Amino acid sequence: MTQRTGTDGAGTAAAAVDEESPADRRDAAAIGARVLRLRRERGLTQRKLAEPAYTAAYVSTLEAGRVKPSEPALRHLAERLGVTYDELATGRPAHLATELRLALTEAHGVLAAGDTADAAGRFADCLDRARRHGLTAVQPAALLGLGECALESGRLDLAREHFEEAERLQAGEPLPRRAAAVRGRAVAHLLAGELRYACYLLETAIDRLNESGLHDPDALLLLYSAAIGPYMDMGAHARAAQAAELALALAPGATDPALVAGMHRSVARTLIAEGRTAEADVSLAKAQELYQGLRLSADLAKCHWMRGYVHAQAGELERAESELRTARAMLASRQAALFTDQVEVELADVLRRRGRTDEAGELLGSLLGRIGPERGAVHAAGAHRLLGLIAEDRGDAEAAEEHYVNALSLLERAGAAGDLADLCRLLGDLLRRTGRVEAALDVYRTGLGHRAAPGTTTLGPAPAAPPLGAGGSRAARRA
Repeated sequence: MTQRTGTDGAGTAAAAVDEESPADRRDAAAIGARVLRLRRERGLTQRKLAEPAYTAAYVSTLEAGRVKPSEPALRHLAERLGVTYDELATGRPAHLATELRLALTEAHGVLAAGDTADAAGRFADCLDRARRHGLTAVQPAALLGLGECALESGRLDLAREHFEEAERLQAGEPLPRRAAAVRGRAVAHLLAGELRYACYLLETAIDRLNESGLHDPDALLLLYSAAIGPYMDMGAHARAAQAAELALALAPGATDPALVAGMHRSVARTLIAEGRTAEADVSLAKAQELYQGLRLSADLAKCHWMRGYVHAQAGELERAESELRTARAMLASRQAALFTDQVEVELADVLRRRGRTDEAGELLGSLLGRIGPERGAVHAAGAHRLLGLIAEDRGDAEAAEEHYVNALSLLERAGAAGDLADLCRLLGDLLRRTGRVEAALDVYRTGLGHRAAPGTTTLGPAPAAPPLGAGGSRAARRA
C-alpha cells in the first residue's frame, strides 16, 4: 500500500503549520501531546502506529505539534490507539456527557435526601469537568443544581449568580429551557425581599412564552406556580388566584410530578387567603403524597410548614405546632438555615397564641440576628410584629412601637402590601391608645391605601393566559 504524503507527510509539515492560525497551532500541539501520551501508554512505536497508511516521520512531526492532522489521519490514529475520534480530537473522554448527566441525577438525589453540602460538591465537580472539556450543554444543569443548593443554605447572592450564569449559557436555547433559571432568580429575589422584581421576572417570562407560541405546560406551570408567592406577599390576591387557576388548568398536561406537587403547594396559599382551609389542606395532602413518592424531603418539609400554617389559621394550635416542629427539624437537618428561620417565625406565632410568650420571645429574638432586610425581609417583619404584640401584652408600649416601626420599614422596602395594612392597624391602634391621635390617623391612612387596591400600584398588567383549549379554566377565558 502506498503511504500517504502531502500535508500528512513529514516533508511538508513545516509549510503546513506556517499556514495555520494560532488556534490551529494550539489544537495541533494538544492533539500531538495526546497522541504521544496514548502511544506510549500502549507501548507502540511511531512506525507501528503509522502503518500502513502513514509514515513514522509523519507521526513524529504530529507528536511535536508541528502539523494538525486531517480528519482521515485522526480517524486512523484513533482506531490504532483504541479511542474514539472525538476523544482524540478534543481530549474529551468517551461517554463523558452521559457520565455527567448520571452524576447530575445522583447529585439531585443527594440534595433531595437532605445533604446540601454533599450535593453542592457534586454539582461543582460536574460543572468543573464540563467546563474543562467544553461540554456547554451540561453546564446549565450543574449551575441550576448549585443555585438550588445556595437557596437551601440561604446564600441568596450566590444563588442569583448561579442562576444568572445558567441563563446566559442558555441564551440561544428556546425559552422553555430557560424557565428553571428564571424561576430560580425570581425565588432568590423573593427571599431577599425584592418582591416587585421577582414578579417582573416571572411575568416577563410568561408573556414571552405565550407571545412566542411556545406553550410548554411544564415551563408555564413552573412560572405560574412561582408567581403565586410574591403575588400573595404583595397583597395582589386576585392575581394570585388567577395564577393558581391557570396552574391547575395546566397541571394535566405537565410531565414532571414534582412540578405538579409544587403547584398544589402554591395553590394552597390562595385557598388559605380565601378562608378555604379544608380545601387548602386537601391540596397540601396531594403535594405531600407526591413529594413522599419522589423522596423530595425539602419540599416535603415545606408541606409540613404550610400545613402547620393551615391548622393555625383554623385555630387548631396543637396540630399547627406539631407540623411546624416537624418542618423545622427536617429543614434544620438539611442545614437549610433561611427556611428554618422562617418556620420559626410561624412557630413563635403559634406559641404566643398558646400562651407561651416567653418561649416565643426567645425564639424570635435569636432569629432576628440572622434574617433582615437582605435575607428573609417579610419573615423578619413578621418577627418584629410578633415581638410587638408580646410587648403590648406585657404593657411595654415603647418596645411594641419600636418593633412595629421596624416591621413597617421592612415591609415597605419589600413592597409586601398584603401585610402592611394589618401592621398599620396595629401601630395605629397603639398610637391612638397612647394619645397620639394625629399620628394614628396618618398610619391608618397609610394602611387604607395599601388595603384599597393591593398590588395595583406596583404591578403592571397581568401576564396573558396561555391558550388552554375549550376545556380551559375560567381565568383563561376571561383573560
